[in-house]
Amino acid sequence: MVFRYFSFLLIVMLLLSCARRGRPEGGPKDFDKPIMVRSIPEFKSLYFEEDEIKIYFDEYVKLKDVNSQLIISPPLKNNPVISPLGSPSKKITIKISDTLQENTTYTFNFAQSIIDNTEGNILDNFKYIFSTGDYIDSLRIKGGIKDAFLLNMIENPTIMLYPVDENYNDSIVFNEKPTYVGSTIDTLKWEITNIKAGTYRLIALNDARKNYKFNPKEDRMGFNSEFITIPGDSVIDLSLFKERLPFKLVSRPKDISKGLVIIGFEGNSNDVDIQVLSDTPEDFKSFYAKDRKTDTLNYWFNHFELDTLLLRVEKDAFIDTVKIKIDEEEIDSLRLELSTTGMLHLRDTLKLGASVPIMKLDSSKFHFIDGDSLNIPLQLYLSERRDRIDIGFEKEVNQNYKLFIEPGAIEDLMGVKNDTLMASIKTGKVSEYCSLFLTINNIDRFPVILDLINEKGEIVGKKFATGPEEFEFRNLRPSRFKIRIIYDDNGNQKWDTGNFLKNLQPEEVYYVKTIIEAKPNWEVEETIMLNP
Repeated sequence: MVFRYFSFLLIVMLLLSCARRGRPEGGPKDFDKPIMVRSIPEFKSLYFEEDEIKIYFDEYVKLKDVNSQLIISPPLKNNPVISPLGSPSKKITIKISDTLQENTTYTFNFAQSIIDNTEGNILDNFKYIFSTGDYIDSLRIKGGIKDAFLLNMIENPTIMLYPVDENYNDSIVFNEKPTYVGSTIDTLKWEITNIKAGTYRLIALNDARKNYKFNPKEDRMGFNSEFITIPGDSVIDLSLFKERLPFKLVSRPKDISKGLVIIGFEGNSNDVDIQVLSDTPEDFKSFYAKDRKTDTLNYWFNHFELDTLLLRVEKDAFIDTVKIKIDEEEIDSLRLELSTTGMLHLRDTLKLGASVPIMKLDSSKFHFIDGDSLNIPLQLYLSERRDRIDIGFEKEVNQNYKLFIEPGAIEDLMGVKNDTLMASIKTGKVSEYCSLFLTINNIDRFPVILDLINEKGEIVGKKFATGPEEFEFRNLRPSRFKIRIIYDDNGNQKWDTGNFLKNLQPEEVYYVKTIIEAKPNWEVEETIMLNP
């Protein structure tokens, strides 16, 4: 009787379970990376002579950006054909069309390009290695990498080794591929593996064209100042920087308006000399300056009847003669614009920009009046480009000002004078600002440039110091501040980049880890100890 009861109960439960309908529950999320289960030829094969490699995984994988991610060391002349590119598969096939070097260890580093098909888990820096000789090179080198000037790296660079032998010279990095190529493990570390013992030149490139060659116009680079020896050197830090190119003209000069020609260039335009070779009237005037926003030289002149201009452009060893046909009919009139017509912050300078170079300035026609109708003394400073007037005055907090500029106060290169200009300006309250007083210990050497940077990445304060001192910054807009220290070894009060052919490293830059928060009406005193 008991047996019959349990048999009946079991049948009922089975029927009920069959009657239920629904989707099966999913299992736990797969966080495992794909695993290589075998390859043909075998991983780390010796005496490799094949032209095709097949790599098998324990699950379906996809290739993502493999053409840009794959790093082959030493590089091949012709890129291998990798498949399948579009569909999931448990097998990756590599077809090699190059003749491989004898007695050489090859590494195929897939970087971040192999991912599993279901969850997208990345098989980081998967490498397939083989040798055309009788052993696998096993030496390695690693290190750190950073941007030489910025706090964060912009891109992941490629790390390269060139053998230093009878064929080596510095120009090899411009013309030939390296023997060994590595990549960054993360944003701060790099590694090259399976290297043969020897002496090498170590280079890092962001390699914009992905051709393993240094193109100074596009690439940022880093290098070790001395040759490295393997085995021996094992951990080396590199700094990535953009070289300043030699000056040269890069585009055909063009007239923008009557009286204005632009000349495109690359490199540093400081101390460039432009001479007019055309026959010109006795009262001919000209002025040139670099554009504030672009790599162009603006060349202004005051005679509109000229239909051509012949100019000689010279800087250092560069000399070129350019002929410009003048056919633009529109004249660029004088336009003036104030940097602000409302709130002028206490650390800011009131600036008056001009569209055409200013040749004459009558300070007696500038008037500045405070809220009590009292005249405020002004100091006018004409910029080197003659396209801006800095208006200096002793600021008072929480004050209203009126600026009045009479007609004829400003005259440009064309002889055009300004019309009346009026503006209202006010300053803020002390309670809206903050101040910092910084003592920094363990500065390695002097002189230094100290940049105070707000949370927007803007430089809001700058100091040049030739010895220990307190760094004082008053009337700052509240923010969370970072400190950048530039070791200005040549004392020119600016950061200098490096140069590979001259074996010059960029000037050292140090970011203080401490973030300083200052709120409205705060005075913050901070003592900072730099890492020894």
